[in-house]
Amino acid sequence: MSHLPAFVGNEGVAERALALLGEHVVDAAEAVGELTLLVQRDCIGLVLRTLRDTPDLAFEQLLDICGADYPDRAERFEVNYHLLSLRHNRRIRVKVATDEEAPVPSVTSLFPCAGWFERETWDCYGIYFEGNPDLRRILTDYGFEGHPFRKDFPLTGHVELRYSEEQGRVVYEPVKLQQDFRSFDFLSPWEGQWQLPGDEKASDEKASDDGAGDDGAGDAAKETGRAK
Repeated sequence: MSHLPAFVGNEGVAERALALLGEHVVDAAEAVGELTLLVQRDCIGLVLRTLRDTPDLAFEQLLDICGADYPDRAERFEVNYHLLSLRHNRRIRVKVATDEEAPVPSVTSLFPCAGWFERETWDCYGIYFEGNPDLRRILTDYGFEGHPFRKDFPLTGHVELRYSEEQGRVVYEPVKLQQDFRSFDFLSPWEGQWQLPGDEKASDEKASDDGAGDDGAGDAAKETGRAK
């Protein structure tokens, strides 16, 4: 008997979901054993309720809500809902598409844990969830400007913080990336630097040895000439 948990698989899940949800499903795809449904944004509550309350599906646990940003698309954001069926040991991903302005209906009435997940997605991507009773930032600091997980958010951010000895507190300042002019050498450090630290000692010793050898050869030549 295997120690691995029983795994039912996704056979028939997509067909069953399509039969129940009909035109609310835009696309269904399976990859690497994971089933994904792309559904209409305004119907996300109906879709999740159907997946949760249908006994032969029973996706009763909401694991996570996260965003994704594709700036080249007309609706640049995707909101991903990850559901788990403990009864059937299955997982499913439900996605909706939106932009900077179109709100996504909140699902806190179906899954209370969605409150924090939606706040994280709002904080990081700026996706607005209509109906969330406490939609405010949860990961970034008070007064944070912008949404850091957007692809067009600057990597340096807009402000930097430091401890001010004069004011005795942490202060926020505009980002300053000042640095002195530097000449960059893009070659390998073993090729771009002709003389490494310490090489001058070896050069001096070699020169001394060569000089001593030349003097010895000259003396030998003189002795040979005298003998002749």
